[in-house]
Formats: sequence, C-alpha cells, structure tokens
Amino acid sequence: MYRSPTYGEVDLDKLKNIVSTYMSQDKKGRYEIIVGTDSQKLRGHCYDFVSALIVHHVGHGGIYFWKRELFDKQISLKERIYREAIMSLETSENFINFFKINGISKYNIQIHVDIGHNGETRELINEVVGMIRGSGYEVKIKPDSFGASKVADRHT
Repeated sequence: MYRSPTYGEVDLDKLKNIVSTYMSQDKKGRYEIIVGTDSQKLRGHCYDFVSALIVHHVGHGGIYFWKRELFDKQISLKERIYREAIMSLETSENFINFFKINGISKYNIQIHVDIGHNGETRELINEVVGMIRGSGYEVKIKPDSFGASKVADRHT
C-alpha cells in the first residue's frame, strides 16, 4: 500500500492510474521519475525504511507516493545503505514495465541515494552507484538526491 499527501492510501493499480492521468494532462511537459529510499533507526534493533516515488512535472511541481517497511533486526550502516538502494531498485522495477505499457517509457527513472562525499557513507559511493548504474538507472547522490534525503526522509 502506498500513501500520498494528495491522494491518501492507494493500492498499486490506483497509483498507476493516478500517475498515468497526471502525466497525460500535459503531454508536451517535461517529467522526471524519481525513486529514493531513506531509513531511520527507531528503537532497539528496529529500523524504519521509506521508499518514495516522485513524478516531477518540471517547472510545475509534482506528486509523490511513499511506502514504509519496518525491519526488526540489528544492521550495520553499510547494510542499511545497501537495503535502501535495493528497495529503490525494487520500487523502480515495479514501475518500469507499467511505464512501458502506458507509453511513458521515454522517461528514465532516477534513483536518489542518501549518501554523499561528507560523512560515513562516502566510502560506499563507488559500490552503491556502480550497483545502481549496472542495473540500468541514472543515480544521484547528495546534495542532488532530494528524493531520498528530503522526500523519503520526511516520512521516516
């Protein structure tokens, strides 16, 4: 189940209809499809992971949807970052076929990861960026990864 500040709780079919309708309203408009995941340690060994799917109508705002997964297991920072990247890849794969079926295939999905050149995650940049690029996606890191560091982070 996905959630949206605009549409509330939506299942996958409703989400696909909303995105298709939204993008068909301005067929000449420029759109960016962005997926980002962020996580937060809650208490003990529990972690909150949130993946966001953003449809950015460049120059005109956008809409987004998010879903939450809770993990009750102790994990390292490296494992958290990899889990975030894998969740973003899974979310992207769920939509890539839908986009092709609905004629939206001209839009490449960007994956935004919550890592950057400052802080503990800098040592993971080459590995994580390589994994995502190797899967065929464009990838953005901090400070350009707002899909993870702003949108998904808002809901963790």
